[in-house]
Amino acid sequence: MRMVDIIEKKRDGQELTTAEINFFIEGYTKGEIPDYQASALAMAIYFQDMNDRERADLTRAMVESGDTIDLSAIDGVKVDKHSTGGVGDTTTLVLAPLVASLGVPVAKMSGRGLGHTGGTIDKLESIAGFHVELTREQFIDLVNRDKVAVIGQSGNLTPADKKLYALRDVTGTVNSIPLIASSIMSKKIAAGADAIVLDVKTGDGAFMKTQEDAEKLAHAMVRIGNHVGRKTIAIISDMSQPLGFAIGNALEVKEAIETLQGKGPKDLTELVLTLGSQMVILAGKAKTSEEAKEMLLDAIHSGKALAKFKEFLANQGGDASIVDDLTKLPQAKYKIELPAKQSGYISRMVADEIGVASMILGAGRATKEDVIDLAVGLVLHKKVGDKVEEGESILTIYSNRENVEDVKQKLYDNIFIADTATTPTLIHTVITE
Repeated sequence: MRMVDIIEKKRDGQELTTAEINFFIEGYTKGEIPDYQASALAMAIYFQDMNDRERADLTRAMVESGDTIDLSAIDGVKVDKHSTGGVGDTTTLVLAPLVASLGVPVAKMSGRGLGHTGGTIDKLESIAGFHVELTREQFIDLVNRDKVAVIGQSGNLTPADKKLYALRDVTGTVNSIPLIASSIMSKKIAAGADAIVLDVKTGDGAFMKTQEDAEKLAHAMVRIGNHVGRKTIAIISDMSQPLGFAIGNALEVKEAIETLQGKGPKDLTELVLTLGSQMVILAGKAKTSEEAKEMLLDAIHSGKALAKFKEFLANQGGDASIVDDLTKLPQAKYKIELPAKQSGYISRMVADEIGVASMILGAGRATKEDVIDLAVGLVLHKKVGDKVEEGESILTIYSNRENVEDVKQKLYDNIFIADTATTPTLIHTVITE
């Protein structure tokens, strides 16, 4: 088998066999196939696409290129949730203890963030003592006993994906549905979940800017998951403005706790209940989304979910007392208001640029080597559709430097006020096949 024949075959729009896809992934992972041939095939896939079987084979080959995690020792249906990113996306911090409080095992593998704010692990490390350095045995024991644990990503999970993604990033082939879908799904499948709920974002702050593109990606990932024997569903949700009010690590932890107390932002709560209900259904704990939502709401109102969050923190060395005393979270030195320059309605908030403003403060990483300031970020007081008076605060900037004129200008450039505005729809659609 020759790589050049595989490239020409896909270039001409033909279907690749399972053996040809396996040959490519195995050879490229081992360094036997050079970057220039891999990039040629990636470009051929970009233009000629792949059918459902090819996409599933590509995903499976990437899964098999490295370690896989065997969660069979954990009782029950293991359901994972994946979000395609966004600004202020605190859903995992709320969902993990909330769903676990209903007896659904949540064995979560998370990473650190590169971008607007930290990843789930960075956010959790805002809590003194919390750590994800667990052995595989400790991880499985915790999930079996208390239904929830978070561990850091394995170093050798889907090495083919890491290598191929780095190549796509510099060859103009990132934005390809089969390549994106197989990249995301290979990591989820290698992490050992039985079922997967996908939160696919659309809008200014999302990778997929249009609903049409988001639905194409969601359909592709759901089909891959089902093709390889994982029950998979996707929710298309809005990311044209930040989710919730908080953007920044400790600030998002505070908001997650408030949401578990039943006092969270309306949009974050709605998305958590939508995603959580699908996780509960896939785990076999409820038959309908209405039934599942009632169970989740009961867990919030009874305090079960918050108690589970405390237990989860304590199990992994964290100071659970922060739940009752939020001042124990890292605190920024300065709180600076951003006043509205005119009266009207918030008509648009460019989510990804507002995320960049938070990153400039130190809440995120521009490079892997950057050190995150866990205390800083933004807390919105107004969202799209809200009325605002001239001089009224749109948001508070939490900073450890006094001069934040650069951040203010970035925010003013990306928050628009008009005479009228409509509130965007949060949940667009649910995709099950």
